[in-house]
Amino acid sequence: MSADLRNGPMQYAVFFRNLNLGRPNCPNRAQFETAFLDAGATAAASFLVNGTLAFSVAPDESADEVLSRACGLLAERCGLKEPAFLRGMGALAALVARDPFAGFDQDAVYGCYATFLHPDATVADGTTLRSTKGDVDVLRLTGTEALSVVYQLGASPGSPNALLEKRLGLPATTRAWNTVVRLVARHG
Repeated sequence: MSADLRNGPMQYAVFFRNLNLGRPNCPNRAQFETAFLDAGATAAASFLVNGTLAFSVAPDESADEVLSRACGLLAERCGLKEPAFLRGMGALAALVARDPFAGFDQDAVYGCYATFLHPDATVADGTTLRSTKGDVDVLRLTGTEALSVVYQLGASPGSPNALLEKRLGLPATTRAWNTVVRLVARHG
């Protein structure tokens, strides 16, 4: 059973890499939410179809442990082997409140994105990166997220995820900034 707003705000969000609900080796919505509930979450709600989920845990439970158990269940039940990136909903709300794309001409870019970095990624806050083609500008690296703007210079837009995974040598996962804003508004 998924949670809704009547159950109060969620404490955590998890962002899976390469998870699209219902695709091969990926869960459907019910399997996704159930894996977290079976792993000890007190509430779980899938958000969109891109592997984003909000969940809560009991005060004596570790979100990291719930995530680890849920990942094991998802691997066992549907073959999912992709990494997941855990964030506290409070930290996401603070990131949204900083409004990192304010004052940026949204019409001049394909989109604004947040990339969730691997815990072993080492990047200094304030570091800037740009793709060789110039179709991705990483405006800010927080140490745990990269905030980027993407341009479409050819047939397809740039990929902040591809740029960051290549530069950092670690997996990452990216969401449209609007997805993060809507997730926090709904579950934060």
